[in-house]
Amino acid sequence: MSELIIKNLHVEVENKKILKGINLTVKNNELVAILGPNGHGKSTLLSVIMGNPKYKVVEGEILFDGENVLKMSVDERSKKGIFLGFQNPYEIPGLNTSDFYKAALNAHEEKRIPLFKFYKALENGCKDVKLDFDMMNRNLNDGFSGGEKKRNEILQMLLLNPKLAMLDEIDSGLDVDALNIVSDAITKQKEKGSSFLVVSHYDKFLNSLKPDKVAVIINGRVACIGGEEISKNIASFGYHWVKKTYGIEIEKEETSMNQVSIGVCATKEIIKDEK
Repeated sequence: MSELIIKNLHVEVENKKILKGINLTVKNNELVAILGPNGHGKSTLLSVIMGNPKYKVVEGEILFDGENVLKMSVDERSKKGIFLGFQNPYEIPGLNTSDFYKAALNAHEEKRIPLFKFYKALENGCKDVKLDFDMMNRNLNDGFSGGEKKRNEILQMLLLNPKLAMLDEIDSGLDVDALNIVSDAITKQKEKGSSFLVVSHYDKFLNSLKPDKVAVIINGRVACIGGEEISKNIASFGYHWVKKTYGIEIEKEETSMNQVSIGVCATKEIIKDEK
C-alpha cells in the first residue's frame, strides 16, 4: 500500500512563488491526471516531489507512505519507489543505456541482479515499448528520436517498477502509434499496483488512460478535483470553463487543452506575439 499526501505546499524559485498552497492526495493504485494552463505549476509540483534542488519549499509537507519526503535525498526518494519521467529526456553521451539501467536496478536492490535476469527484463521491456533491443547498446538517448526518448523513459519505469510514477507530458510530440504504446505500458504498470501522477494536455491520451481522478492546477493552486467530466469540459470549452464555473481569475493567458501538441500551442503564442 502506498499513498502520497501533499499538504499546503508553497514553493518558490529565484524568489518567485510558483506553488501557493497545493493540497492533493494520490491513493494506492490511483491514477491522477494533472491539467492546467502552461506556467501554473504542474511540472514544478512533480519536480519538487522528486527533489529538484532548484525549487525551494517554503511551507507545507509531502508524505509518502507516512514518511516525510522533504527530508529525503533524491536517491532516497527513488529507492522508496518514486519515479519521474521527464518531458524532455536528457541525452547523455558516453553512458551506455543498458549499463545505466543495470546500475539503476542494482541501486534499488539489496543484492545485485543476476545478469540473465536483467537482460530478460530488459528484453521484455523493449518489446512492451516497441524499442529495438540493439538500442540498449547505444548511449543513453544519444541520437534517439523524440518518440524513442519518451518510450525509453517508459522502459525505465517498467524496469524500476515504482510505487508512484510521475509522468510530465510524456505524451507530447508522440504520434498516434507511440501514444498507444505508452498508454498500454502505463495501463500495464498500473495493473501491477503502481500509482500515477500524469501531466498532459491531450484529451485523447487521458481518455485512453481512464484516470481515477482529475486535478486542475491554476495560479499555483488546485482549482478543482473531480472525475473525467472535468477533462471533457476543459477539452470542449478550454480553461474558461474553470474560470466561469469556479470563479477563478487565471493569472496568465490560458492554453486550451486539445489534441495538438504543446509545441504547436507554443508556436501559436510566438506567432501571436510577433503580430
